Amino acid sequence: MEDREDRVVNGEFAEEDLDIERSLRPKRLNEFIGQKNVTKNLETFIEAALQRKESLDHVVFYGPPGLGKTTLAGIIASELGVDFRITSGPAIEKAGDLAAVLTNLNEGDVLFIDEIHRLHKTVEEMLYSAMEDFALDIIIGKGPSARTLRVDLNKFTLVGATTRLGNLTGPLRDRFGIISQFQLYTTEELMQIIRRSANLLGVQIDQESMAELAKRSRGTPRIANRLLRRIRDFAQVRGNGSIDIDITRQSLADLRIDDLGLEELDRQVLRAIITQFKGGPVGINAIASAVGEEKITIEDAYEPYLIQSGLLFRTQKGRVASELAYRHLGLENLLDKNGPSDDQVRMEL
Repeated sequence: MEDREDRVVNGEFAEEDLDIERSLRPKRLNEFIGQKNVTKNLETFIEAALQRKESLDHVVFYGPPGLGKTTLAGIIASELGVDFRITSGPAIEKAGDLAAVLTNLNEGDVLFIDEIHRLHKTVEEMLYSAMEDFALDIIIGKGPSARTLRVDLNKFTLVGATTRLGNLTGPLRDRFGIISQFQLYTTEELMQIIRRSANLLGVQIDQESMAELAKRSRGTPRIANRLLRRIRDFAQVRGNGSIDIDITRQSLADLRIDDLGLEELDRQVLRAIITQFKGGPVGINAIASAVGEEKITIEDAYEPYLIQSGLLFRTQKGRVASELAYRHLGLENLLDKNGPSDDQVRMEL
């Protein structure tokens, strides 16, 4: 079974990204590329908060991994001129952990909670009063002698990030004043990011290579930067250190990343649906069994991009491969033998 963390085109954060991402991340709003609607609105909200000398409203960012949610949260802190604290939903295991984090915040600080949809229920409920009243209600003792102690907090801005907004409970979602959706990046935006990153890394790259990398980066800056670093390695060892289109295409072929940014397991999923299940519809459990991968991995790491690329439909009856998937895999000869056409599938969606 493939280790999801080792995937070059995995949008999730990996340990190897830590130091390099810190050096490549923009520090101010005017340096941030893409997500124009989000940044334009944030610029207004931040300026208004500064003029009123108040904390910014709580913010939640949602969208696929690797699109810059953590980076933009850090930029909010920079623009406000306050400290930036980072944690994640799974890391806050009990109410005491949350209390320790919140009581150490200074006035106006930005607290970023990644994967906020994975907060434990007791922790989430404790967060309600912290977000709304800037206070913690701590229960001391047990049974009839138990009493509640209220601890006042410095005013702060909570920035939550999630890939699954629908998994946030209603009470938690309602406490965020600003809710912003992150979209996949265009090829042009990714080229700008690759150009900026190449300059910071001190590597020469031509226009054609930037376009090729952007096209295969699945609309995700984190993947674009990771691919750039891998191609830099190939260029250093197999070439003169400069990245041109020949080394780029050969390196991507060696990494088995095709023209649409698909890797081997992406193709295995599509091929299994087409050849073993006649194009679908087929359930996710059957697909997972066919390719030897966990259901949750396919749902979270592979399926979203296949759907966004128009290669896969997700219907009430199950997953269906699109005509584009047949053609991309060179299986056009099976089109007439298999299930309904794309138009018929869209009518079911």
